[in-house]
Amino acid sequence: MAFSHQFDRSVLREYDIRGIIGQTLIDKDAYAIGRVFGSILAREGGSRVVVGYDGRLSSPMLEAALVSGLKASGMHVIRIGCGPTPMLYFAAITFASDGAIMVTGSHNPPDYNGFKMMRGRKPFFGADIRRLGAFAAAGDVVTEAAGTEQQADISDDYVNRIVADWDGGTRGLRVVWDSGNGAAGNILRKLTSRLPGRHQLLNAEIDGRFLAHHPDPTVPANLSQLITTVRASNADVGIAFDGDADRIGLVDDSGEILFGDQFMILLSRDVLAKQPGATIIADVKASQVLFDEIAKAGGKPLMWKTGHSLIKAKMAETGAPLAGEMSGHIFFADHWYGFDDALYAAVRFLGVLARSQTKLSALRQALPKVVNTPELRFNCEEERKFAVISEVAERLRAAGAQVISIDGVRVQTPDGWWLLRASNTQAVLVARAESQTETGLERLKAELAAQLAASGIAAPDFSGANIGH
Repeated sequence: MAFSHQFDRSVLREYDIRGIIGQTLIDKDAYAIGRVFGSILAREGGSRVVVGYDGRLSSPMLEAALVSGLKASGMHVIRIGCGPTPMLYFAAITFASDGAIMVTGSHNPPDYNGFKMMRGRKPFFGADIRRLGAFAAAGDVVTEAAGTEQQADISDDYVNRIVADWDGGTRGLRVVWDSGNGAAGNILRKLTSRLPGRHQLLNAEIDGRFLAHHPDPTVPANLSQLITTVRASNADVGIAFDGDADRIGLVDDSGEILFGDQFMILLSRDVLAKQPGATIIADVKASQVLFDEIAKAGGKPLMWKTGHSLIKAKMAETGAPLAGEMSGHIFFADHWYGFDDALYAAVRFLGVLARSQTKLSALRQALPKVVNTPELRFNCEEERKFAVISEVAERLRAAGAQVISIDGVRVQTPDGWWLLRASNTQAVLVARAESQTETGLERLKAELAAQLAASGIAAPDFSGANIGH
């Protein structure tokens, strides 16, 4: 029977495939992804694919359809069941698979779902995803075949491997964990039972309705329960995960949030103590303090594009042992495998803290002080967003401004820096600014607003946005 499938144009994104269940994403889409992805692997001589899924209510349905499509392309499918995305990455390495697909909506609302993919050891993204869509529309697949499948529980192996890198000794930290009813829950129970200290688990039941709060640790409101519990229990640290546990959020012993670039400083110092001169990567949204502190610790800071697939590719290219994003994706190639894994990053961070004689709040307070905005996202038409960035960049260069154009425009001034970039996944622009002083930050925000106005775009609401950092 001839195969052809047209995806909703909104679901094929830069880093993954994602849509709204019953509207832009249905089981036929999942089947088509399996059918085309399996065909791509088959033509390259591949035959083994690992598949996992998160705790969303729609995930079992999508996973079953995906497996059917993979088998129709002749693949042998290893089904590892429900769990975090990094466990799928670990399984792909363990089983030496030719590809891997995770059914997950990550940190999106409950009615969303999607797919994250690997081909071999590399992320499948960007042009790969666009090509998958074109192949599906053209019906360009291998002849239908009868593939095979097996069930595999790799959870104990995954936990054992994480625990093998525990380097915090026997000091018993008091830790509060919040998996937000996401896919980390069952693994988290096994993991914490193997670590020293006292561990309190919040929202560990996997529930795709996310009844406690939305599973996105970059939004301060989603950390309120964790903050309250850390303070009430006199804990040393609070740790939160997103829906598929590839992003991490941290709260110190006083209940204050550590942002991604702040805890990256502490991780970078630890890695550089063992690997002096190593390259450490962070995305363009990170504080200048992070890049300065990496250099101060004897490392080579490298600013790179935002996006977990792009960061992973750059790590492989440069041999960097550590990378991180403001969004909480942390990538260890130091003892680990170079993929973003919030559970592993948590254990490595706890090791750093356990070996320190200083409270986490004191470590945070000792970091250089700056004032900045959070990440500000505001609507801009899909057809216009990249053009706006080009217009702003052209005007800035004509004016002789100091511009870093790795990903959008990051403008350095005596007051600090401001950033404007186009989202690769949504019809939005993203802005951020940072200065040493409040007055400097106000000037940076005015410069950013003026550039947006020159392109006919209203500035985001800066009111009440400043945060100490």
